[in-house]
This record gives sequence, C-alpha cells and structure tokens, in this order.
Amino acid sequence: MMNVNLSQRMGLYMKQSPQQVLLSTLLQLPILSLEQKIKMELEQNPLLEEDLEMDEELDQEMEEELKLEELEKDPEEEEEDEAQAAAEAEAYKEEREEVDWDTILNDENNYEIKPPRDDSAETFERPEVNQTTLPEHLLSQLNMTNFSEKEIIIGEYIIWNIDDVGYLTVSLENIAKNFEVSEEEAEKVLKIIQRFDPIGIGARDLQECLLIQLYESAEPNQLAIMVIKDHFDDFKNKRFEKIAKKLDISIDEFKEVLNLITRLNPKPGEGYQNIYDNTITPDVLVQKDGDEFKIILNDWNIPHLRINNSYRSLLLDKKNTAKKTKEFIKNRLESARWLINSIHQRRVTIIKVVEAIIKRQFEFFDKGSVYLKPMILKDVAEDIGMDISTISRVTNGKYVQTDFGVYELKHFFSEKIKRQDGEDVSNKEVKNRIQKIIEGENPKKPLNDLKIVEMLRKDGFDIARRTVAKYREQMNVPVSRLRRKI
Repeated sequence: MMNVNLSQRMGLYMKQSPQQVLLSTLLQLPILSLEQKIKMELEQNPLLEEDLEMDEELDQEMEEELKLEELEKDPEEEEEDEAQAAAEAEAYKEEREEVDWDTILNDENNYEIKPPRDDSAETFERPEVNQTTLPEHLLSQLNMTNFSEKEIIIGEYIIWNIDDVGYLTVSLENIAKNFEVSEEEAEKVLKIIQRFDPIGIGARDLQECLLIQLYESAEPNQLAIMVIKDHFDDFKNKRFEKIAKKLDISIDEFKEVLNLITRLNPKPGEGYQNIYDNTITPDVLVQKDGDEFKIILNDWNIPHLRINNSYRSLLLDKKNTAKKTKEFIKNRLESARWLINSIHQRRVTIIKVVEAIIKRQFEFFDKGSVYLKPMILKDVAEDIGMDISTISRVTNGKYVQTDFGVYELKHFFSEKIKRQDGEDVSNKEVKNRIQKIIEGENPKKPLNDLKIVEMLRKDGFDIARRTVAKYREQMNVPVSRLRRKI
C-alpha cells in the first residue's frame, strides 16, 4: 500500500495581467519599432482606427453608450448561463473603471508630447524588413526557461545590456546591487543565458566567450581548454612556442589546437544587429528652457488611436447582431482598450524616467558630458517609485537628444569610482581619462597598464591595475606590446 503525504505550502507568486505584459512589451520598444507595432495592431484589430480628426465629442458619446451597454442585460444570454454572464459583466465593469478614456484619448494637454507637425514635409511609408534582433532572439529563449519571476527580470536586464557583438556591458556587482540579490544569484542567471543560442553570448570578456564555446562543444578538447583557461595571456600575445613548451606538446600538435580555437566565434552577437543601428532616431528631446529643461517625446508620427464607430453600432444592435459577433467585438474591444491605455502609460513612464535622470544629471544636460555623475538603475527606481525592471526596459535601446549630442538613455548609468579626495565619480570619466592617456602615448613606447595606473593616481584616481585592464578591454584597446609601432 502506497503512503501519500499531502501538504500545503504558502507562498507569494507574481503573475502579470495581459495589460501588464503589453505595457512591458511597449516599454522595451524604441520609437520606430513602436510605430511598426501600432501599424500591425491596426491591421489585425478591426476595432482600432487612426483618429485623424481627433473628434473628441464622438469618442465621449461612444464611451457613454458603451457604459449604458454594460448596465443593460441580454435576456437570452442570461437564460443560457446567468451566473457566467453576471461574472463577465462585473469583471468587464471593473476593468472599464480602471481606464480614464478622457485621459487616454485626449492626453496631449497633460504634457508636451508632440512637436508641431510640418505639413509641408513629404511623408512616406518606411519599408518593413522582417529581421530578428539579438534581444528578441534571446528574450524568446529566456521565456522558455524555468526561471522564477525575479530571475526572468534579472535575465531581461542582462539581455538588454549585451552589446552588438555579444558581450555583457555591466558587471555582476552592478546587477546584484540593482536587484538586491547576491552576485551568486545574478551569475546563476548569466550562466544559463551564456548557453543560449548563440553559444557564448553575454560573456564578460573574450576568454570567457571562447571557454564557454569549448566546454559546450560536442567533444570538448581538453588541450584547447587548457590553452584558453591557463595560458590566455600568452595566447592573445601570440607566444605560441612558449605555450607548446609549457604543455609539453609539439608545434604541429599546437597548430591543430590553434586551428580548433580559430574556428570559434569571438563575436557571437554579430548577425543580429538591429536594422536601425545605422540610423538613430531619438525617442526623447531635452531642450533648455530658461533655468529648466523641457522634455518632448519624439512620437509625433505615432498614430492617435480610437475605437471604430461602425463596430460600436454592431455591439449596441442587440436584435440584429449575432451572439458570436458580439463576443468577437467585445474581445477585440478589450485588446483595443489595453493598447490605447498602454501607449498612454508608456508615454507617462518615459517622461517620469527622463525627468528623474535630468534631476540627478542636471550638470550633464546643462554643461556637457564631462559632468556625468555615477548613477545606477536603483537610484532612479527609488526616486519615482517604480520597479528596477521598468527602468531597465525604458532606458535600453532608446535615445535622447541633448544640446551636447544624442545619447542612449542607459549611457547615464554607471558605477562609481572614489577619488583620493573622497569624491565619487563615474567610471566613464575614468575610461575617458584612460583613452586620452593612450591617445597621447609615444607609439614607439606605449604605456603598460601599470604605468597608466600611476598616471591615473596623479590625477586622483586610486584604482587597481586589473581595473585598468578591464576598462581597456571594454574599450577594445589591445595591450601595450600590440600597440607598439616600429
């Protein structure tokens, strides 16, 4: 006889509603992709149409009639399933009460979102290319994992911080700090993502990228693994004879190993670049207005949406409209309302995030890039009372036009480095200083990392040699020996 033990376990679980999923999706999209998304929804949902004339009275009249529809009962439907109809009506009513249609459809008075339209400008349809971007490819794999809700959010943040060639641009320490988890928890998520297709994506440096590919190959070559794991410095500096001697193998044997390593992909992210990478369209414009800054969303070309009036008439015509038709219209109506509401919420969220960034980086917008201060996602999240994952979605892949150039929103986030005088500065300032030191070096006698450390310390930056090496590699600057010119 089998003993079966039954037990109850109480726990907290996060489940996103369809509206939340839609909003999360729209937040991730840059302005050009959002335009395409809305055009696709207009094609797929017959209840949606462009509000070319902005007929506010018609929309208000439609809203009032739809509310009347909720209050009236259909006797035939009640007879079929009275309890179910009542439950659906209540849920529908609650859902509608959450939405302020006046705000959704006529929200341009709340904040400035559209620069004046130039009617003389030639308009044209942008050809749409069906191409999967790297983030889309990775996010689709992330959604098929057994990660928890928290791990999914961390995974999204990691994916949106992988550059075009496939390398992670933020440190584990920063990830852990942003999401208030241990570095071990963050690394657990990263390790899984690094095994996604393409293998080696999200590596922190070339050595890790190559090692992941070697370990994940059908028949891992131990000699090749030893070369990259234990002799990588000699390998990247092409000291091949020295490696062969250390491994006690012949040059011919080493050539076979080298042939295997050179077939690996050092840039796993290539081939998935966004089709708009070469043409940056700012999502936000920040303009100086006296002692303050004015924020303008560059979404004047985004269609203003409303509910199609013809389908409203069908929904209200109880006698001549079939039950299945009414159900179809109601379902499409919900999707249309969610989209309109999510577009509005996207605007509000982006405005709030940019306002918070300007507040913390006021000197940058006022005086220029040299005044960038250290700031992490958690800082902005706490300022405006939003989740870190929301800030991550808003800032990745979106650009802001300032008086000093166009910057990706995530450019304003960086780790801090403490100067010798106790002041916190952005690590981007340190990278800029390293770049200038290397640009000013004698090409016949390039500076090694230790010499760069000494020069930085004279400028008040007390950082370790390995930190200089990490920043140099992130800037794709080779070691001093490879920079030497004869």
